[in-house]
Order: sequence, then C-alpha cells, then structure tokens
Amino acid sequence: MGCGEMQDSLNVACPHCLAINRLPAPRVADAPRCGRCKEALFVGRPVPLTDGDFEPWVTRTDIPVIVDFWAPWCGPCRSFAPVYEQAARQLEPRLRLAKLDTEANPATAQRYAIRSIPTLVALRRGKEVDRVSGALPLQQFLAWATRLA
Repeated sequence: MGCGEMQDSLNVACPHCLAINRLPAPRVADAPRCGRCKEALFVGRPVPLTDGDFEPWVTRTDIPVIVDFWAPWCGPCRSFAPVYEQAARQLEPRLRLAKLDTEANPATAQRYAIRSIPTLVALRRGKEVDRVSGALPLQQFLAWATRLA
C-alpha cells in the first residue's frame, strides 16, 4: 500500500506471536491488540526476526516493512541502533521496522544478498522495493523511510 492508496482493511502481523490480524484501515492507529495473544500489534520498537519467522512476518502484512540487517560486532550497526529505535516510535503504524542479526541468521542475509552492514531493506508484502547501506542520521533515515509509506 503506497501513499494515496486506501484499503478497507489491512493484514497486520503480530510482533509477538506472528498471527495475522485483519484490521479496519481507519482503526490501525487506535492501539489495536492481537486477536490471538492479546498483545499490542504496534510496539514502537523494531521487531527482532530470525531465519524461521522472517518470510511469514514480512510477506503476510500489508504495512511496508523496513529491515535492518545488522550484526552485534558491527560498530556502525550499534551506533545506528538508537536512531532505528527512535524512528520506530515515529513511523508506526505507517511502517513496521524489524531487525535481523546476520550473524545468527545467515540464510536470510544470503537470500537478500547482504554484502555490507548495516543494510536497510524496504519490503512490501515481502518484495524488496528499496535498500540503502550504512548508518544514517535520524532525519535522513526518516526522509528515506517516509517515501516508502
């Protein structure tokens, strides 16, 4: 879903149990809860993903997802983490932010041909629509991210 497109309802993946929730589009910003686990659907922070849950989570949600491919030993990744956390609070529920540790989850990193970290990959229903490599300042990241919403 891009700017100017409106749907009656949206599929939203739960960050806790991965259940898909169908929400009326106008209610997405009303602090919705998961129908299965009753936890908040939007948590205001990046969702950690693994090789096992990456595909179902990014392909079954109608809200665009930006994934930060990172590693714990990477200095630029660690310095970008607070920026990414702050951006998640500002961008939800228009965009979902997720993180994938490339060292612990090499299959997904390989599938997306991650050559340097941090790399930010924007996805719509699991299909890559844009990417940028390197740690960005908050305003630059927000400018890039909001184009995708």
